[in-house]
Amino acid sequence: MAGSLFVVATPIGNLTDLTDRARQVFADVELIACEDTRRTGALLRHLGLAKKLVSLHEHNERQRTPALLDQIEAGASAALVSDAGTPLLSDPGYVLVREAAARGIRVIPVPGASAALAALVVSGLPPYPFTFAGFPPPKSGRRRRFFEGLLRLEHTAVVFESPHRILKSLDDAIAVFGPSHPASLSRELTKLHEETLYGTLDEIRGRVAARDSIKGELVLVLGGDRKQAARPG
Repeated sequence: MAGSLFVVATPIGNLTDLTDRARQVFADVELIACEDTRRTGALLRHLGLAKKLVSLHEHNERQRTPALLDQIEAGASAALVSDAGTPLLSDPGYVLVREAAARGIRVIPVPGASAALAALVVSGLPPYPFTFAGFPPPKSGRRRRFFEGLLRLEHTAVVFESPHRILKSLDDAIAVFGPSHPASLSRELTKLHEETLYGTLDEIRGRVAARDSIKGELVLVLGGDRKQAARPG
């Protein structure tokens, strides 16, 4: 009998956010496909578990998927995890899940932490409908077109960004949405220095620019109320 593929959310910072069910899945499966074996290995050591780990990241997912699915079809159950949070959301795993479903393998979600949802629910902006758009492109021209696509949606949008690109992203968002557009910016969610900045895009940019540095992964939430936006003419 074929095994199952469990898509398991892991903590985004605070280890106590790992669910009891996720802990049990890790104990029961034969192998774990993970983005970084070192990160997942540290989590397993914290749990007192030792499991076979298989690296699965953006550069090898297509090559590794057939062998992983062969093992599941032969009877092994596997867990899929990312470095933090819910797999597939700006992380590897889509190819594995798609091909597992195509083969008729049972794919089981094990819900848990998600940076996108955590930032959305504390943003003070309408929580639904919303669009999760992942990371903006690294180049300014494509990034502006990315934000223009979100502007057309006319509802709340959630994007990830890195500390070294956040000011450039905010500049491009301001150019598209306007300086007075409502937004929030969350960082270090569930960690010791967790913080959410509220206000307009221009206000948030000013607060970020005033710091010597900003650390931690960032989640930018853009409001969808176009009546509040003051887009440049």
